[in-house]
Amino acid sequence: MHAFYADQYVLPLPAGHRFPMAKYARLRERLAQTLPELQLTAAPAASDGQLALVHEPGYIAAVASGSLSAQQQREIGFPWSPQMVERSRRSTGATVAAARLALGGAAARQGLAGNLAGGTHHASGDKGAGFCVFNDVAVAARLMQAEWSRLHGRARPLQVAVIDLDVHQGNGTASIFAADPSVFTLSLHGQKNFPFRKEASDLDIDLPDGCSDVAYLEALEHGLAELERRFEPGLIFYLAGADPHEGDRLGRLKLSYDGLQARDRRVFDWAWQRRIPLAFVMAGGYGHDIETSVQVQVNTWCVAFEYWRRWQVS
Repeated sequence: MHAFYADQYVLPLPAGHRFPMAKYARLRERLAQTLPELQLTAAPAASDGQLALVHEPGYIAAVASGSLSAQQQREIGFPWSPQMVERSRRSTGATVAAARLALGGAAARQGLAGNLAGGTHHASGDKGAGFCVFNDVAVAARLMQAEWSRLHGRARPLQVAVIDLDVHQGNGTASIFAADPSVFTLSLHGQKNFPFRKEASDLDIDLPDGCSDVAYLEALEHGLAELERRFEPGLIFYLAGADPHEGDRLGRLKLSYDGLQARDRRVFDWAWQRRIPLAFVMAGGYGHDIETSVQVQVNTWCVAFEYWRRWQVS
């Protein structure tokens, strides 16, 4: 199974900054030990043309040149740096590469691939927010639809489902696809958590503070059943956030390791049973101890690897 990374681009953040930059390299180290069969590949950079499928050209140019306003930079939450630009391009490129392999790999018995970062779902068409510069899943979805149309004609566009299980609502993704019936956005998130002004996904499931395993998994079952009732995806993007974990600084939910692994297994199984290719990304994770978030993500990759192997023998 392929895993794309961009952790060699480290942002020069000020002391005490709450973004867990070290998490990404640590995750790659752990996966190299835990899943030696995993093919770890440095991510390509998304081009301006690819980014422009979702983002306004003026915004892309301002990010690249460092000419964002002070307010725009504050909303993103990072000081501008060349590393910020390159990491954002490559994190997006990683999701594009994973989606290509998952979708193109269906006939070749691939079906699954992932990004060791990504899930930058707060970025909308004209701005970034919440540590998100470009919306990697939205760019990858648009590009996969364009490539699908070139290969298969335009009679019916590729139907894409976004299953967003980060603890924070994917407001940027929801706004980008608000008027697009070819993309279904499903978000399970903390009702009282960031962003405090939420956009309307196709299906939003608000969770109370303190929500634990049983209630969360019941909500997920409801969400997947409603997704199946209303939509027939040909490709899935899964945001496997680590931040619903009980040890997360920003999550406010109370899921255990076992609960999150059951969540992952349910999503991968749902896609596998229907033979729908799936690209997955790590999204958020802000554990009091960074190893907590890394462990949640290692567990996600272990579950994914089980299902990837099923694609190979089916």
